[in-house]
Amino acid sequence: MCGVCGVVSGRGGDLASVAATMAETLRHRGPDATGVWLDFGGRVAFGHTRLSIVDLSDAGAQPISSFDGRWTMTYNGELYNTDELRGRVPGMAWRGHSDTEVLVEHVARHGVQATLELARGMFALGIWDGSEGELWLARDRFGEKPLYHAHSEGDFLFGSELKALRAVPGFDPEIDREGLAEYFRWTYVPAPRTIYKGVAKLLPGHVLRVGDTGSIEASEPFWSPIRVASEAQVVGGDDDALDRLQDGLDRAVAGQMVSDVPLGAFLSGGVDSSAVVAAMRRVSSASVRTFTIGFTESGYDESGYAADVASRLETDHTSLMVSPEDARKVIPELPRIYDEPFADSSQIPTYLVSRMARDHVTVALSGDGGDELFGGYDRYQQVARLEALRRRMPAAVRGMAAGAVESVGVKTWERLVSTLPANFVPAGLRHRPGHRLHKLARMLAAEAGIDAYASLMSIENRGDGLVLGVEPSSLTFGEEVSAETSAFDPFERAMLVDTLTYLPGDLLTKVDRASMAVSLEVRVPFLDPDLFSLAWGLRPDQRIREGRGKWLLKELLRRSLPDELIDRPKMGFGIPVGDWLRGPLRGWADELLDPGLVVEQGLLDPEMVRRRWEDHLAGRGDLVFQVWSLLMFQAWLVSER
Repeated sequence: MCGVCGVVSGRGGDLASVAATMAETLRHRGPDATGVWLDFGGRVAFGHTRLSIVDLSDAGAQPISSFDGRWTMTYNGELYNTDELRGRVPGMAWRGHSDTEVLVEHVARHGVQATLELARGMFALGIWDGSEGELWLARDRFGEKPLYHAHSEGDFLFGSELKALRAVPGFDPEIDREGLAEYFRWTYVPAPRTIYKGVAKLLPGHVLRVGDTGSIEASEPFWSPIRVASEAQVVGGDDDALDRLQDGLDRAVAGQMVSDVPLGAFLSGGVDSSAVVAAMRRVSSASVRTFTIGFTESGYDESGYAADVASRLETDHTSLMVSPEDARKVIPELPRIYDEPFADSSQIPTYLVSRMARDHVTVALSGDGGDELFGGYDRYQQVARLEALRRRMPAAVRGMAAGAVESVGVKTWERLVSTLPANFVPAGLRHRPGHRLHKLARMLAAEAGIDAYASLMSIENRGDGLVLGVEPSSLTFGEEVSAETSAFDPFERAMLVDTLTYLPGDLLTKVDRASMAVSLEVRVPFLDPDLFSLAWGLRPDQRIREGRGKWLLKELLRRSLPDELIDRPKMGFGIPVGDWLRGPLRGWADELLDPGLVVEQGLLDPEMVRRRWEDHLAGRGDLVFQVWSLLMFQAWLVSER
């Protein structure tokens, strides 16, 4: 992995120095080498920091220019079909065997758009066309790698992280209050927004063209998950589907195990990471390194399951038990690591397992994406059942029912549910029942099915004035997402919405920042485009059978593991942050949520902040997500100022 950055200026100036300054902020993404390139006219400068993975020689150094001198590229990523693209550039006297060189030479022969459509991998890149005087920016299909861009004082800037843009002299953007309100809804700022006005994230699967004066000429997709899902070919019977899934997963894993440095895998003991490691064992004769962390608090510890899986698969397994104090020490580093407000508390264990793995390997494979491809989240079934119920109930009746449920407090619902015999309580209400019933109420009251899913996914369901100066607005994923997914049934629509929003905005952001903070490259085999297409060719009963999600993936895993390591409740990669905030983190939180500080900042309603904090401390509501998002924003804002 690497860090990329650059500037296009119509004014000129010392752009090489600007690019070097930007690159210095990205050294954690690429500690092995730094490079700067300035075009002959002084209009464009690229910066690059390198984490050497394939071809450790100088032949893989960046920025890199094509043999004909027309194209120059700064590139962050890994290409998994390098040999295929190399074969499309015959007669080339290759300098080395890096995917970087293959990518830029393929562009020189076939153009940017054709290259992106064929490239299989994770990447964010900037490439300058010296002949046409154009900059092309591109981001991989699913958004594994980040890319930000902005205008500042007439210059066009881009970089892997916001900190690269902030390093540019004169770059001083305002906080985008609309983006901040979106953050409080989702716990991340969804693309293309960022926390700053005038700064954007390039959307996954998109390419952007910029002229030599820094003006944006075009932005368009080169790949669409909606189109792939719509056109996917039906796989067939169960036996054929199983064989094709194993072949597809094995191919994806084998392609992503290519590395000139030590490689391993994260192993939580869950279905997804276990399936990836089982595939690694099938396709490799070498020993497989696996890594997990455990927690001394048993309700959050999966390390025992991971150890059992590792033993069955005969991996070289490393496990680290983490105390609450170890986890809490990471919290002050989060604003620096995540670069803009981000409040998925599993960011902490993700960073810890990345840091531990980096002591042993430079590349790790991850099981992320399995739920989105194979229907693994319980909420997909919940939203499908709810949509059927919504269609049978008039809007007025739904509104009355929702009001009745919400009129009873979260804690009261939890006490009521706790008095019922266990076999009377639906599985979906056995954990945080008050919170889930209130979610159900808001979903019932939503006007449309996709808005009901938005209500389920958000932690802020109303425009309640938390962010000052932002008018209340309806809760939605946006017109484009709503329109593109409208033709799918509720179950599949939820999967696609997650692929477009939650997967890149939360999961992949979390993994990228946590791993890159310690210079670890993480690869995600489930996001292989052929595997994605295969998954969307499955029949509904091959995703969910007898009420159990990910049926086909679990059946594949039974070829490697016993039932008892597969058929167990899903456990999130979480920490008891709610309890910590009432205990050892109380002082830290009190300081950040101090009313005087909130008033001075002038962004949030201090009374609402105070009330939420006090309600959480008193246990009057299930507000851990809302309070954690407040704290992560406040910690970020304080660190920036």
